[in-house]
Amino acid sequence: MMPLIGWREKVSLPELGVGAFTAKIDTGARSAALHATAIRAEEGDHVSFVLPLKGRNHHCRLPLKGLRRVRSSSGHSETRAVVETDVKIGRHVLRIEVTLTDRADMGIPMLLGRRSIGQHFLVHPAKTNLLTPRKRKPA
Repeated sequence: MMPLIGWREKVSLPELGVGAFTAKIDTGARSAALHATAIRAEEGDHVSFVLPLKGRNHHCRLPLKGLRRVRSSSGHSETRAVVETDVKIGRHVLRIEVTLTDRADMGIPMLLGRRSIGQHFLVHPAKTNLLTPRKRKPA
């Protein structure tokens, strides 16, 4: 049986050295998107970008898998850089493709669409953080 996750989960990006932050699970979205700024193609088919999280700027560099035309839920279409990286959700680590875009106005820095999680999890639309370890209360 597939593990159950909520519509919002804590995730991490171990390859980028980024610890836990919130991602929105959106089965209506096709792909995954990550909030990034200063996105620049570099020689050798790499892309560099800044990932602003929790008041800190993470300077990242990954191989560029390509460019993809993506239409947002508002109908706006843009060409985005596509990278591949690991995402950790609970104890599960998935290798996924992620598009880089400015999500500053979205409130949640990462969106995981159905291509990212579809064959690995069932999504409970009314629950959040089902795979996040619960903090124990002091006795």
